[in-house]
Amino acid sequence: MSNQLNKKYGLLTAICTVVGTVIGSGVFFKAEKILTETGGNLPVGILAWIIGGLIMVMCAYAFSILATKYEKVSGVVDYAEALVGKKYAYFMGWFLALLYYPTLTSVLAWVSARYLCVLIGWDITGPQCMTISGVLLITIFALNTLAPKLAGKFQVSATFIKLIPLFLMAIVGTIKGLSNGLLIENFTTVVNEDISTTSGLFKAVVATAFAYEGWICATSINAELKDAKKNLPKALVIGTLIIVGVYIVYYIGLAGGISNAEIMQGGEQGARIAFSAVFNKYAGTLLFVFVVISCLGTLNGLTLGCSRAFHAIASRDVGPKPEIFKQVDPATNMPSNSGMIGLFISGLWLLFFYGSQLGEPWFGPFSFDSSELPIITTYAMYLPIFVKMFINGKDLGVVKGRIAPVLAIIGSIFMVIAAVFAHGVYPYQAAQANGTFSLPVLFYLITYVVIMAIGAIFMKAKKNK
Repeated sequence: MSNQLNKKYGLLTAICTVVGTVIGSGVFFKAEKILTETGGNLPVGILAWIIGGLIMVMCAYAFSILATKYEKVSGVVDYAEALVGKKYAYFMGWFLALLYYPTLTSVLAWVSARYLCVLIGWDITGPQCMTISGVLLITIFALNTLAPKLAGKFQVSATFIKLIPLFLMAIVGTIKGLSNGLLIENFTTVVNEDISTTSGLFKAVVATAFAYEGWICATSINAELKDAKKNLPKALVIGTLIIVGVYIVYYIGLAGGISNAEIMQGGEQGARIAFSAVFNKYAGTLLFVFVVISCLGTLNGLTLGCSRAFHAIASRDVGPKPEIFKQVDPATNMPSNSGMIGLFISGLWLLFFYGSQLGEPWFGPFSFDSSELPIITTYAMYLPIFVKMFINGKDLGVVKGRIAPVLAIIGSIFMVIAAVFAHGVYPYQAAQANGTFSLPVLFYLITYVVIMAIGAIFMKAKKNK
């Protein structure tokens, strides 16, 4: 077997990987949560979308600058290696392979199944939903591993399909909301005035992190992208700017369909209720089919990164069994072994997500939110890269070598602080119905440290050979 990946993707696929991986579930999944966190304060909710979007754009722009200089196997791991060192690159790759990609991929499998169950009328935490989640996870991994070109075409198609309901809601919802006065009412009425604006904003920004995450997956196809040093930067910047614009106009359009209180009370049904209110029952249902396809596109994009994660480590001859995981199947030009271990780990995290978030907690105080905390960790792990970029950036000029990394550092620090503020105390099922005290961030960090320590053992074992 070969260990080399061929150049098989173009600029459009890269842009669609950015847009298609980010847009898809979070904008629907987190819309009601952001309103709930802000007490139904629509302007504060929009501000949260803007802040979260600006942080994403700043980080993506910084990486786009690095993409013009470094090209190896897997974007962000390459940048970590070039700027911080091989050891840090290994731990970055290990984190992406064991935590970041599989946690998000598993959550997206459930979110995709969730909206399919909402469409059918099934319980989103029942056995049907979890069975569908598992089937979708296996199917998408099989598609990416056995037919990567088809997976790329699906990513492009799903990206364009998912923009249909978003733009329709943005345009029709806004017009309808202005004509009947509901949009103005939602902008000027706060549902729950007891919630602090500052507290609500911090928590809402953290919620947007899930909705905005996934753009980094585009860097995972660095080695397979034609003219990567030119096309990857374009994809990161163009893609993230499109996302911010689409999210904000959609969120405003949503407010023209139903009241803030109805969206907050609707839970997982909130988006469907809004679509049905703006259009009609049948048109709303049809557009909701597009929502399901949208979620599948996001799942596909995350799987694209997850299936290559162990290959990015093994290609550097580190980690567990690098001679196995760096192999590339000559028939598909895909790291099949890397894809299989990615599927297995994603399956374990899907089990964890169910046992920690969707019913009685199985894992006690370790029942943290795996849909948000690993995302925030990436911002913390970006910091050494951005700091070194600033230190070594004299040759890049003032904007690219100084301002860009500083803004990325500020944005990353803000996300970490906001996450501690939002998740630091409670969950564990509201601290067992307010009877006990819980520190979910602490228990997540314990899990993180254990996983990274296991990674250190594999690195040390390889060194001693």
